[in-house]
Amino acid sequence: MALNKELLEILACPKCKGDLEITKEEDGLICHQCKLVYPIKEEIPIMLIEEAIKLEDFMKKKQE
Repeated sequence: MALNKELLEILACPKCKGDLEITKEEDGLICHQCKLVYPIKEEIPIMLIEEAIKLEDFMKKKQE
């Protein structure tokens, strides 16, 4: 089950308040401005700055 589209429209990056984009695999929310990915675990977005993954590290992990 994917994240609710209405939920995605109202979610914002907790660091910069910018827009978020869901990953293709729907396992994270990307903030391009902060270059962070907020993971989605068991269909729940983890919107804590401390839990965010650097976009570069997230993409490297996906390539492995």
